[in-house]
Amino acid sequence: MKCVVGIDLGSTTTKAVLLDLEGNIVGRGITNSRSNYAVACAVAREEGLTSARFQLLERALEAEGARDASSVHELREGFRLELYLDRLADLQKQVDLVLERMPTFRASLEPAAHKVLAEMLEGASGMFGGDAGRRSDFFRDIAGSAFITAAERIAEEEQVSFERLVGLFDRSILDVETQPSSRDSADLLGRALQRVATGSADAERLQQAMERALATDIEEVSFVGTGYGRQTLPFPKDCVKSEILCHGRGAHRVFPKTRTVLDIGGQDTKAIQVDEHGVVTSFQMNDRCAAGCGRYLGYIADELNLGLHELGPLALKAKKVVRVNSTCTVFAGAELRERLALGQAREDILAGLHRAIMLRAMSLLARSGGVSDQFTFTGGVCNNPMATQILGELLHENYGAEITLNADPDSIYMGALGGAMFALDAWKKGTPGLLPDFVPSEHEVQGPPPACAGCSVGACPDAS
Repeated sequence: MKCVVGIDLGSTTTKAVLLDLEGNIVGRGITNSRSNYAVACAVAREEGLTSARFQLLERALEAEGARDASSVHELREGFRLELYLDRLADLQKQVDLVLERMPTFRASLEPAAHKVLAEMLEGASGMFGGDAGRRSDFFRDIAGSAFITAAERIAEEEQVSFERLVGLFDRSILDVETQPSSRDSADLLGRALQRVATGSADAERLQQAMERALATDIEEVSFVGTGYGRQTLPFPKDCVKSEILCHGRGAHRVFPKTRTVLDIGGQDTKAIQVDEHGVVTSFQMNDRCAAGCGRYLGYIADELNLGLHELGPLALKAKKVVRVNSTCTVFAGAELRERLALGQAREDILAGLHRAIMLRAMSLLARSGGVSDQFTFTGGVCNNPMATQILGELLHENYGAEITLNADPDSIYMGALGGAMFALDAWKKGTPGLLPDFVPSEHEVQGPPPACAGCSVGACPDAS
């Protein structure tokens, strides 16, 4: 199977989308962007290839006339569990290495840390498949939530500092994420199959379909990169496209009646107008700092010891919306702590924070030309249910109830999808982008340092 690849290197997450030569989506991958952009690209691409393998598995089952969606879902969840267990083993090794560099605290922290990790291992199988529900796509989020939950109790039992235990995780997870890791998809799939199909009548059929899927070659014939960190991608210059063009085109591909696109990422927000062909006609960006973007929500999550994916659901429980004075990331923690000290409920505060971000976005939309016809929300923040709810309310208040808001969990892939569409164009023209070297052996591409504690470029207007 031949395919083209689009990679969207964002400041927070990196996405990959694979299209076949007919333009059908055959695979998608997503990972944290980390401090090493080359590794992030490699991981997102590998996850995209794994996703493509699962689609080949579904096709193999269809060829037998017995496509079983539930069996494929369970196998996919089993694969995710096996991958999680592998990464948990990596975390265990890194925790031990960090402890070796902490001779003063090692004797007290090591037993507690090992208890936490053992509890995480014991509870791993309950987090995937069955009624586990949708979880974050990122190992850091899943493992971090499990680590903190166990550490809160074990720190008290072992009479050790909870903050030092969490600090041990923070130091270890950085090294786990930035080290390139080559995992055998066939081995992971085999282990997943044993886990979900042992004793099942479907075991033999799934085994045969899996072997056919793994035997199919996947040839990547063209690449295009985009996103916040696109200039650091190891791609030729003609294989790098503006994220504005890619988000506009990707959104139009999924929702053809889209005329306005709002992309809120980790470091910037873009309001984009497109025509009936998905061609960008105008746009506006926040060009001074990361205020009102995903990075701001990240700081808030850190202050509350929550995963970023937990903020939206918590904010939805608010009974009222607290007015927030600033969306500057520099002052985010201070205002949050002040309001908590006043006795205000954190879900009410979070509702106010989300509303403040969306009000900034509405101002940007107005400057780009307003909203007409269908409106599509893209970027990482589109996966936040509170942000989407408030955005919908503001859209209908300002532009009328007839405006259609398109937002779903897959909207985070719009930039990578647009990039893949440009890669397909290049292949059809006979000028495909060559396969890049994602992880150079002698020189690793590092992410650019932030301009300040909360800003991507320049000075923060709210800090003055």
